[in-house]
Amino acid sequence: MIVSLVLGACGSNSKEAVLKKTSNKWTETKGYDLTAQMEIKSGAEPRTYDVNVWHTKPDFYRVAVAQQGEKDSQMIIRNEDGVFVVTPSMKKTYKFQSDWPKQNSQAYLIGALAEDLKADENAKMTESDKSYVFEVKTRNNHSKMLPYQQIFIDKKTLLPTKVSVLNEAKEEQIVITFKKISLGTSRKGTDYAVEDFSKKGANDKGTTDETATKENATDEKAEGTTTEKENAKDDSGKTSENATGEEKEGTKSVTGDAQAGAEIENPEFQTHYPVLKWDNVKMTDEKTVASADGERRILTFEGDKPFTVIEQAANTNPLSVPVFAPGDPADLGFTIGAITDNSISWEKNGVSFFIATNSLTREEMVEVASSMVNGEVK
Repeated sequence: MIVSLVLGACGSNSKEAVLKKTSNKWTETKGYDLTAQMEIKSGAEPRTYDVNVWHTKPDFYRVAVAQQGEKDSQMIIRNEDGVFVVTPSMKKTYKFQSDWPKQNSQAYLIGALAEDLKADENAKMTESDKSYVFEVKTRNNHSKMLPYQQIFIDKKTLLPTKVSVLNEAKEEQIVITFKKISLGTSRKGTDYAVEDFSKKGANDKGTTDETATKENATDEKAEGTTTEKENAKDDSGKTSENATGEEKEGTKSVTGDAQAGAEIENPEFQTHYPVLKWDNVKMTDEKTVASADGERRILTFEGDKPFTVIEQAANTNPLSVPVFAPGDPADLGFTIGAITDNSISWEKNGVSFFIATNSLTREEMVEVASSMVNGEVK
């Protein structure tokens, strides 16, 4: 019986042992390349994205995201000059003074996953025949809506194969399936030059591994399917019409500084409405104002959590030069935006969106933004 117990103990790994091994493997490498598929299941129809990541220590990143079936892509790039969001089709590049991704964990970055595993003292581990499965808390802008994630780790390679992001009811909302992870890659700083990507796009500058030197490359098969200060209130605490930006400088940030994340321009400008199930919050005003950039729609919401939504048709940037954007890049799932403590902005389907508030948290702003994807009518 003693022999059996010893053999049994040798045949299994404790949670602590697995965490130590995976953390060392994922974070001590000098760099990595990976390809993954991200499926977002929330909304009327699931949406699937191809994700390609380059990382070179200590702080160089390039994340390219493209929706399957669409020609447009977006990239988050971090190099020695800062953090950038690039949308080649719109000729738009936004620069952030941000420490992304340190304060905004992303499930497709394996270093961020390692930090998620270490940060949750109550992480739970189960085992299947081929995988260790960890359930841990999320640490990003979606953590209120999507508080949990399951990380599947291959027992042989100790690399992640899948991440399932769950809502409060433990229902799967985002699935990331890792197709290939190549550890030990190293790229030159010039490979992360923003101007190259803003002109050509992700698919024209080596989404393959040809420019990287490698010490180790591992193909992974998945076990399942896959995938951040505007003042909008007056002293009385109500939403102020100054947020419409008719005469204030704040309007400029709607179409410039605060904008980030874009897709193809749509000549038809249709108003979008947030679909929220919040008590004591309702839309009290809707109006259209004229501006030099075209019509602008202003939606005012009041109640326990007041906020203002500003929408207008998106325009391309003929200069294709970086524009400063306050806050941090915010991966909204369907696009990459910009978020501060008091605003969030993004572009989607030819429409620029800007939400200003003094009442919502960052997580709640993300919730409003996410609800507008499918909220095309009241």
